[in-house]
Amino acid sequence: MNIIETHIVPDGVSGIRFSDYAWKVINAIPSRKGIKKAIKNGELRINGEVSGTGAWVRPGQRIDLYDFERHTPKDYTMPLQVVYEDDYIALINKPAGIDVNGNKFRTVENALALNLAAISSADALKRPRPAHRLDSQTSGLLLIAKTSFALMNLGRQFENRDIKKRYRAVVIGKTEERGRIERLVDGRDAITDYALVRCVPSLKNTWLSLIDLWPHTGRTHQLRRHMAETGFPILGDKLYGPEGFILRSKGLFLCAVELSFHHPESGAPMTIAIDEPLKFKTFLDRETRRYENYNNSLA
Repeated sequence: MNIIETHIVPDGVSGIRFSDYAWKVINAIPSRKGIKKAIKNGELRINGEVSGTGAWVRPGQRIDLYDFERHTPKDYTMPLQVVYEDDYIALINKPAGIDVNGNKFRTVENALALNLAAISSADALKRPRPAHRLDSQTSGLLLIAKTSFALMNLGRQFENRDIKKRYRAVVIGKTEERGRIERLVDGRDAITDYALVRCVPSLKNTWLSLIDLWPHTGRTHQLRRHMAETGFPILGDKLYGPEGFILRSKGLFLCAVELSFHHPESGAPMTIAIDEPLKFKTFLDRETRRYENYNNSLA
């Protein structure tokens, strides 16, 4: 029986029930329904003891997720780009439009076993597990754990905000060269830094900006909400973007392009980076040409 994720309740937490709190901090289970089921089945415990979903959470308590997987899910056949892999972790380039995990067959998690090398250590997870989440529509680097210790260690690094993430996005409008956004998300502090990479004129949008984004907190849809609320919605955002500015079959122009962390086994610092999807450059180049051609036709 392996513990695959551990969380220590920090000071200042009060007045929240077990199921509501666990849904916010346990990375391996993305849904409230899944959290409640895990608590009911004894897979999620407080200080090693089975507790009800309505138990009150207190500072200093240890919440453990046990690997009680009774039915091995079927493998989903989907080729994934493996950016890095060893016996403990892997990083894959998650395609846009697919969930990381959840109560579905078509998920990244169900495709991992067919894309990663199996290991035989006593600490090996039955199946590789994502150590964090990306929105379904967001593409880019996803960190995968192959051992129980790696999953716990990476979860701790994410919890302590020791893992640094950089995203690249195309947003509507012309941003400043650099900026910081500090706006509450669901009543909680949220901070995002950004820097302008490239700006192009657009007939439809006036301006489009290619930017880098560094979230200092990990709130749900933080980048999408921060950019939309400050007047620079991410291109292709059906949820927070302006109506009428959705591109057919183009998806969301948001990609996780860099992760910096410490290897869970060796402790060595690692930085893994990828290029943004080709569609980013292709679309910006096309918008530039359309703008120039239109203005040349008026000359």
